[in-house]
Amino acid sequence: MKLGLQLGYWGAQPPTGTAELVAAAEESGFDALFTAEAWGSDAFTPLAWWGRETERLRLGTSIVQMSGRTPTSIAMHALTLDHLSGGRFVLGMGVSGPQVVEGWYGAPFAKPLARTREVVDVVRQVLAREAPVTNDGPHYPLPYTGEGSVGLGKPLKPIVHPLRSDVPIWLGAEGPKNVAQTAEIADGWIPLFYSPSVAPMYAEWLDEGFARDGARRTREDFEIAATVHLEITDEPQRVMAGLKPSIALYMGGMGAKGQNFHKDVFTRMGYAELADRVQDLYLAGRKEEAVAAIPDELIDALHIVGDEAKVRDKVAEWEDAGVTTVLLSLTEADQVRRIADLLA
Repeated sequence: MKLGLQLGYWGAQPPTGTAELVAAAEESGFDALFTAEAWGSDAFTPLAWWGRETERLRLGTSIVQMSGRTPTSIAMHALTLDHLSGGRFVLGMGVSGPQVVEGWYGAPFAKPLARTREVVDVVRQVLAREAPVTNDGPHYPLPYTGEGSVGLGKPLKPIVHPLRSDVPIWLGAEGPKNVAQTAEIADGWIPLFYSPSVAPMYAEWLDEGFARDGARRTREDFEIAATVHLEITDEPQRVMAGLKPSIALYMGGMGAKGQNFHKDVFTRMGYAELADRVQDLYLAGRKEEAVAAIPDELIDALHIVGDEAKVRDKVAEWEDAGVTTVLLSLTEADQVRRIADLLA
């Protein structure tokens, strides 16, 4: 199992000390560097900025929100970053959720699976550069001939010849149909909340996708990159307490009452009653109570926190559960080095 550094997305201000983190990851044998986006900082720019100082790390997005750009625009970013990095780019994408897609990007959220399939197909056409790019699908028609068209759209090939004709595409997916489609059409999967305890459930969905006609990958060459907070500490209770606000936000506040895909994940994990309670508290403005309701056992299932012996044992569990890369959210260069030494 490989180690990746997950820089995530920014809070109210740009993070500090990131250059030192990236340098430590490069020097310590980490495999990859990943960035994310929500509705603030974007994923591509920080990856290019900090990735320029690296020579070996794979550079990936986890995830780029598909509704924020057209498929050909996403492909242009991928083509450019793959050239600049010498063939080290990984394109991680996802559909996000209806509140973000419709409230931030002003685009319809309907048909997320069909939209994903079209985006992946268009991106692959651009990177293959075998013919002018066209798409007959209803979500991203190319050339566009719908309402407001002047009728002059022309199928085009990218001016720049891609460095690689088949840049790896990993998809963020949570529900059973989305995960199965990911196994069918993508090169890897980026689960948001993964736990070895629910790996058999996910394996069933993935196997459905691998079994479909035309599936790109098999379980043997498909990547699963799970984001996890890993911390070596003699004070696990303190660390776990600091991780609870994020879980409460996604479980209770990152979505509407009747449609929160993140909450659904926790329900499938066996925390339906807890998820309902946390959502009710969060949406009622009682955020501190929502955070307090998150049990230590859930944090322990989702993250790797403890002394060196426990960390080693839990990392082995995640590897046995099929994870090929753990994307670690770390804040100090010394943490990066210590973890690399421990797991070497």
